[in-house]
Amino acid sequence: MTSSRPYLIRALFDWIVDNGMTPHLLVDATMPGVQVPPETVEEGRVVLNISPTATGAMDLGNETICFDARFGGQPMTVEVPVAAAQAIYARENGQGMLFSDDGPPPPEPGGDGDDGPSGDDTGGGGSDRSHLKVVK
Repeated sequence: MTSSRPYLIRALFDWIVDNGMTPHLLVDATMPGVQVPPETVEEGRVVLNISPTATGAMDLGNETICFDARFGGQPMTVEVPVAAAQAIYARENGQGMLFSDDGPPPPEPGGDGDDGPSGDDTGGGGSDRSHLKVVK
């Protein structure tokens, strides 16, 4: 399956804007393909205001987030590979989402070598197993 990150970014962007808040994007500026002004980068990261009033020509694509913005009065086209986006959140209240690194998908439950949860059963009254199952 493709990454859910670009879809979540678009959905959260719309949700934040629809609620009258300011969307900010936390970016790993050390990743290849990130084009931001170097003076905005701190400790390898940059926070970008991606609100419609601060940007132009916004394109929240599946591979790249691209928009026009001004930094210190100078116009610039910003490009951020979606994989470099670490979080999107509302400036006013911090609500949003932090993304983990996209790694390999987890193994299917019930597959070879999956004997269920391990460790001591502390008698918590419920099972640690998921109620979901794979349907083929």
